[in-house]
Amino acid sequence: MKLSFNRMEWAGSMGDLGTLLPLAFGMIMINGLSATGLFLTVGLMYIVGGLYYRVPIAVQPMKVISAYGIAMALSPQVITASGILLAVVLLVLGATGLVNTVARIVPLPVIRGVQMATGILLLTKGASLIAGSNSFQTMRGAVEPYLAFQSIGPVPLSLILGLAFGVVTLFLLRSRRFPAGLVVVAAGAIAGIALGAWRELTLVQPGVHIPSILPFGFPSMADFSYALVILVAPQIPMTMGNAVIANRDLSHEYFGEESRKVTNRALCVSMGLSNVFSALVGGMPVCHGAGGLAAHYAFGARTAGSNLIIGGLFAGLALLLGDGAVNVLHLLPMGVLGVLLFFAGSQLALTVQDVSSRSHLFVVVVMLGITLASNLAWAFGAGICLCHLLDRGRIKI
Repeated sequence: MKLSFNRMEWAGSMGDLGTLLPLAFGMIMINGLSATGLFLTVGLMYIVGGLYYRVPIAVQPMKVISAYGIAMALSPQVITASGILLAVVLLVLGATGLVNTVARIVPLPVIRGVQMATGILLLTKGASLIAGSNSFQTMRGAVEPYLAFQSIGPVPLSLILGLAFGVVTLFLLRSRRFPAGLVVVAAGAIAGIALGAWRELTLVQPGVHIPSILPFGFPSMADFSYALVILVAPQIPMTMGNAVIANRDLSHEYFGEESRKVTNRALCVSMGLSNVFSALVGGMPVCHGAGGLAAHYAFGARTAGSNLIIGGLFAGLALLLGDGAVNVLHLLPMGVLGVLLFFAGSQLALTVQDVSSRSHLFVVVVMLGITLASNLAWAFGAGICLCHLLDRGRIKI
């Protein structure tokens, strides 16, 4: 596939900011991770992934680790330990081919269940950012933490911005002249500046910023033990389901033969190597989420040019602004990020359309219910068991 850098690729490159930025902000401000290391990891992973796979590929925080890490305010040493452990697991699975054995026992309805559950989670997270009830906003005590005011009368500013930009996105979603993703991000940043976020730019110090190696030191055995039980164990099945199997399936659905390099083994190895680098520079554990791919595709990404665009922007911010990169990204209001996340989730959830049988649709619905009540890791395991029981006639729906 040849690279393209047109307006649609620029728009598509911005599509997953709604997932990435709130979690990245939380891990920098609450867990103390290095903004330079975090954004450099994201940028390089986008660039190298695009050059290797030759189709759009997503870069996202690992959800279990980031959400739990932020909620519990875990130390950067524990986060680093979880990244190292996950890197080892992913590299072993990919290098040995064991991941293909895992993939063979995962039926299509379970893949669709993972995609549906992830899509609904993203959609609801987007809605919560728009409503001002997201955990990050609650933690900061403001619906728009970086803007000069928080409401117009009784109406939260995030809701006003979210509804306004949501309507714009609906009208422009299929436009090639004014791509929705590009318009929303550009106009959102302008709105952020006009509403007071310009103050964040006064904290930026341009220069050449090289990330430190192991800025928090090497994790202790206690850090590794805690990370293994609390963070890594529940993250592995979610990563296998969403970032490997479902992501590979979605890439082949979108790009066909052009995504031939997107294999289970390649995804494991690229995520493993990325997490080695991220741990070394004080960044966050990262993955290739199916939800991120759906977001990039929904807003117009069709070639790996979108990867080079967003990767170059993140890498440039990290190297030229260092920890000040996060202040530039604060220009985007939470309500605008919520719109991007809402439409990305909708796109991913719609992949369930090819599930036609009653029993397989039941698997998808059960997985969605378990995900909303507990987490995707449990839903992934339950979906595999349920699907095999249904296919063997042990139970009937």
